[in-house]
Amino acid sequence: MGPVITPPAVQRVAILAPMRPELRPLLRSLSLRRSQSGDFAFFSGTIGRVEIVATITGIGIRAAVRTTERVLDFIPIDHLVVVGIAGGIGPSVDIGDLVVPELVIDVSTGTEHRPALLGDTVPRGTLLTSDGLLVDQNEVARYERQGVIAIDMETAAIAAVCERRRCPWSVFRGISDRADDGSIDPAVFGLAGPDGGPNLPALARFLLTKPWRVPQLARLARGMKLAATVAADAAVRAIERM
Repeated sequence: MGPVITPPAVQRVAILAPMRPELRPLLRSLSLRRSQSGDFAFFSGTIGRVEIVATITGIGIRAAVRTTERVLDFIPIDHLVVVGIAGGIGPSVDIGDLVVPELVIDVSTGTEHRPALLGDTVPRGTLLTSDGLLVDQNEVARYERQGVIAIDMETAAIAAVCERRRCPWSVFRGISDRADDGSIDPAVFGLAGPDGGPNLPALARFLLTKPWRVPQLARLARGMKLAATVAADAAVRAIERM
């Protein structure tokens, strides 16, 4: 009788998405199950031999930090993956493109974070994290000259927590809109609630007072759906190769 070979321990990966629409493609493709631990809601399932825990962080740095800490306190995690959408900067990216950055920078502190490589996607460019909406196009142009190709509102904050807790992390973002064309202004940004769901009173006011912008909202919605799917699919493919 030959030696008994013990299979490797199941790896556990946490997937964090800022908003419900960003997590939805994963829920559809993986048939994740909803679970609850106290007031902490999450989804669980598997990709091959890898156990998955997925949840929504909420929009912005504070929400991202709070949820990341909670996930890492809740259960041992071998690797954390950020998925979601981002605004594109410069001619090298277009709506629906996947961004797997070489570098993530926190705009408020200048702190740099380097994601762990996951899968076979070749990383490129810099992803900028800002806790506020960038509307100054001169500022956006300056970031483009520095090699920034996309901007989001959570990744650097999640990275800082992971690095402090010694948890490897990676990020997959899809380009949903252009941060350099002014299409996302404070009025549009305010149409989403803290978890990315619709702010219905704000949406009703917007439609009543700015009906000519309805086609723009439709384009943004299509871009968000495409970008979220691109990011989720890339993350799943990468985890399958772990």
